Amino acid sequence: MSFIELKNVTKTFDGVEILKNLNVKIEEGGVLGILGRSGSGKSVLINMLRGMKDYRPTEGQIIYTVAVCPSCFRVEAPSYQGNKCGCGVNYELKKVDFWNCDRFTFAAIKRRISIMLQRTFALYEDDTVIDNVLKSIEGHDEEESTYMAIDLLDMAQMTHRITHIARDLSGGEKQRVVLARQIAKEPMIFLADEPTGTLDPKTAEAIHQALIEGVKNQGTTMVITSHWPEVMKKLSDHVIWLEKGKIIEKGDPETVVKKFMDQVPLPEKTEEFKAGGPIIKIEGVKKHYYSIERGVVKAVDGINLVVDEGEIFGVVGLSGAGKTTLSRILYGLTEPSSGMIEVRLGEQWIDMTEKGPFGRGRVKPYLGILHQEYSLYPHRNVLGNLTEAISLDLPAEFAKMKAAYVLNAVGFDETYAGNILNKFPEELSGGERHRVALAQVLIKEPNVVILDEPTGTMDPMTRVQVTDSIHRAREELNQTFLIISHDMDFVLDVCDRATLMRGGKILKTGKPEEIVDDLNPTEKEKMLTED
Repeated sequence: MSFIELKNVTKTFDGVEILKNLNVKIEEGGVLGILGRSGSGKSVLINMLRGMKDYRPTEGQIIYTVAVCPSCFRVEAPSYQGNKCGCGVNYELKKVDFWNCDRFTFAAIKRRISIMLQRTFALYEDDTVIDNVLKSIEGHDEEESTYMAIDLLDMAQMTHRITHIARDLSGGEKQRVVLARQIAKEPMIFLADEPTGTLDPKTAEAIHQALIEGVKNQGTTMVITSHWPEVMKKLSDHVIWLEKGKIIEKGDPETVVKKFMDQVPLPEKTEEFKAGGPIIKIEGVKKHYYSIERGVVKAVDGINLVVDEGEIFGVVGLSGAGKTTLSRILYGLTEPSSGMIEVRLGEQWIDMTEKGPFGRGRVKPYLGILHQEYSLYPHRNVLGNLTEAISLDLPAEFAKMKAAYVLNAVGFDETYAGNILNKFPEELSGGERHRVALAQVLIKEPNVVILDEPTGTMDPMTRVQVTDSIHRAREELNQTFLIISHDMDFVLDVCDRATLMRGGKILKTGKPEEIVDDLNPTEKEKMLTED
């Protein structure tokens, strides 16, 4: 008997079919992996299974077979049939048409489903880490709840931050606390939508292991979406491959993943690029700050770096190495504790530590940055986000042509690029929003482009397209790229040179292949993806 069954499920938004006649069965205790490119419909399906507003199927049914207590109406997985509920009454088996049942049953099932969403760090910001987890635990006394919370945080590798305030955590740490909170709810179904797409490999591995220990090995039914094949192979029992809302392949993870990867092209071969003279100079830059918990933190500790004009330069290292802090200092978002940063504009060198219109204000219009935690303007459509929202004033028809061209450059096919110009960010998948944010940076044709983890939510095929578009932008516009990344495979494909950071310091600068040779075993394991 299937725990969850999708029957002929179709979902349409504004006349466009996002999911097309899906038929899927999920057994109790199994893990279904949903593999596919960004925009394939993965997130829509996850939200539909959770019962999120606006995700009711246009056609078809989602059937949950559950055990229901006829007295207190608690809902459990079907194997609870005949067992006694906490109130003393036996559970009874019931088939529920989820989106067409009464509101009471709908809410009862929804309460028993936990979900982790892309880029969502829903925590009580002013509470400690352990208090955040404790607030998700029900039905246990205080002592049991405390031990349970500690065990969950240990599983999520967060015991070193147990008394820290949530708002002071990094993105990866917040994601691990979110995971502990969701597992603490003791769900009958766990939904994970790209839970590690934007995280560095080390943090992603911690979350994958926690999902195995806290969800899969506990016999909890799980549905996980990802565009990363290694996630499917590691976590899933059965995989479906979605492409433009249709299931085009289903089966065991190894078979489906191999077929998926077989259709990913290699990046275009480019001739060796001859860079110009230096365009960025960084000398003796430090960024130290004081933390009550950790004392003096040396986020960046005496960096010396030169980037040449037209170069695609990578800054690599694990989470906490200081990469993002360095990029923020270069752009002028974070003040260095000491040191010199200069950017060449024409024939003049501008001091980026000097504020005002005669300092970094002169250079800012010629710099572009894609933050790791990017955001789009929610009340503007894609065209608006690529033009008026960033003060790019163009004639209407030319604006559409230029926007469509840049969208094509970041991986949208020409037809789809034209179709999404009038869509709003909430109508796009996480990966599609990420590519629009990248297009938002590239459309202004800056001299220097800083990309902080640009491939976090991108499927393998889109990564190849972005690699090619970066090479084309460099060749056509002579743009210089500084790429902050933990994805060494991407750096190997796209960068001319790279530098390895560890503990706020630069250990080595050279060809990406040379940097790989210098990685320690832990870094090599975490920064090179599995084939």
